[in-house]
Amino acid sequence: MNRLPLTLYMTPGSCSTGIHILLEEIGVPFAAHIVNLPKGEHRQPAYLAINPRGTIPALRLEDGSALAGFTAIAYWLARRFPKAGLLPAEETAVARVLEALDYVTGTIHGQGFTRIFTTDAYTTDPALQPAVQARGREIVAEGFALLAVQLGGRDWLVGETFSIADAALFYVEFWADHLGLPLPAHCRTHFERLRTRPAVQQVLREEGYR
Repeated sequence: MNRLPLTLYMTPGSCSTGIHILLEEIGVPFAAHIVNLPKGEHRQPAYLAINPRGTIPALRLEDGSALAGFTAIAYWLARRFPKAGLLPAEETAVARVLEALDYVTGTIHGQGFTRIFTTDAYTTDPALQPAVQARGREIVAEGFALLAVQLGGRDWLVGETFSIADAALFYVEFWADHLGLPLPAHCRTHFERLRTRPAVQQVLREEGYR
């Protein structure tokens, strides 16, 4: 069977930026297909045929099937390309990476930033929306404060090397930076450290950021 190239379905500046970074870190050839979220392309039949959930990111695999969601894609990439070292070898450390990854995507992003970015999903009453956004900022701040403690004075969230959890933390740090939300010192240091990585610099250039 002919194997297809990996294809990342992405929106610049979204959580798919973290997957984009992982693909560049791995160094595997892949295609990128931009899905225009503001225009609703994620709800069109062409994209729903690839990812019926209509979410970003999605990754078409070599066999033509697709994976959806940051955690599933990041974990698959780490296991599919183990030489990239995106997961530690020891099983408890792997669980710690997944624990951190789940907290970033499920709480900081899924409960915090969604209230800021997609306030209408919580309430369509304009009078209530400021309170929803304020609660979102509180959740984000609480999340960063917790992970700043986990980072301590270390370079990475888990272990001694960059992992899929760091890629996830970077994209929410990136959002905070662009929104002017404060980052605790350890998170700010983590964010600036990742911005010096060649793969991250390349991704930001390609997605139209500096």
